[in-house]
Amino acid sequence: MESTQKKIVLTGGGSAGHVTPNLALVPGLLSHGIDVHYVGTADGIEKTLVHDIPFHAISAGKMRRYASLKNVTDIFKIFKGTKEAKQILKELRPDLVFAKGGFVSVPVVWAAAKLKIPVILHESDYTPGLANRLCIKKAQKICLSFDTEEARFSGSTLTGSPIRCDLLAGDRTRGLLKLRFSGSKPVLLIMGGSLGAQALNDAVDAAIEPLCGRYDIVHLRGKGKLNPGLEGKDSYRQYEYMEDGLSDVFAAADLALSRSGANAIFEFLALKLPALLVPLPLSASRGDQILNARYFEKRGYARVLEQEKLDAQALLGALEELSAHKDEMIQSMENSKEADGTKNVLDVIFESMGVQ
Repeated sequence: MESTQKKIVLTGGGSAGHVTPNLALVPGLLSHGIDVHYVGTADGIEKTLVHDIPFHAISAGKMRRYASLKNVTDIFKIFKGTKEAKQILKELRPDLVFAKGGFVSVPVVWAAAKLKIPVILHESDYTPGLANRLCIKKAQKICLSFDTEEARFSGSTLTGSPIRCDLLAGDRTRGLLKLRFSGSKPVLLIMGGSLGAQALNDAVDAAIEPLCGRYDIVHLRGKGKLNPGLEGKDSYRQYEYMEDGLSDVFAAADLALSRSGANAIFEFLALKLPALLVPLPLSASRGDQILNARYFEKRGYARVLEQEKLDAQALLGALEELSAHKDEMIQSMENSKEADGTKNVLDVIFESMGVQ
């Protein structure tokens, strides 16, 4: 007798930003009795991050925005990956494919379209990345994190970005204990993304004395970027990165200083944490972080300081301005439609799958 259990395939990879929003959906999917599978690459970050659900590996190429011989060879990887994905989807027979972006999603979405399996895309950034652009015409629905012109097109829904539920379950008291802070000063969380941000680190180091006079600081500096000269300093705690206890540290924070990758800023929104955002400049990106940051500033969720203007004095002034408007920013975030991205995306999935 054929099983009536609903089944979904999640895909996305190449960076943690294409994987962690998918993983944020897994508890909600499982709690509704849905059989969840993940398709990624054997050598991608998704392979190391995905646990407790079946993982299926395929080949995937990357299409670059610049001229490169690898664009030619990677075309063959995409076609090979599409063939592999088609075989996996034939065996799994999912009711839906949910694609988060990254180039592993391209062959999976293309294969799903050939097999007439419905596809939902999710785009975290203000403008779609190249992988999602290659998939957009094959999707039945598109979940968007930002209320852009595209959000008003047929098939598009403003959802925000899925956030891991455990990140919202932190405890301020535990966080202060972990950091050995008394709670008498505002706690400033500084983070520069998965690799750290040298520009942020340098500006913080240059302003460390006045910063420590005003704030208790927890600084996630990035792998290999610790400053030995700041060890043992009062009001300052530095880590390369943090896994255990991160939710408690988030709960202890009153303000954040950060890059403006989509995952990070939607975590701040869900946590109602006012942030000073320093987006990656155009010289180092396609400009998505600049658009993300300006959108959050316009909505009243954050303030923006361009990296070109970042120095010790500008940093101190911008943080003071952030502190002065903290309460009204929290109120703006309380009223945000994008704050509960996990529920919003799950609602779109459940509706598409006919799950109550």
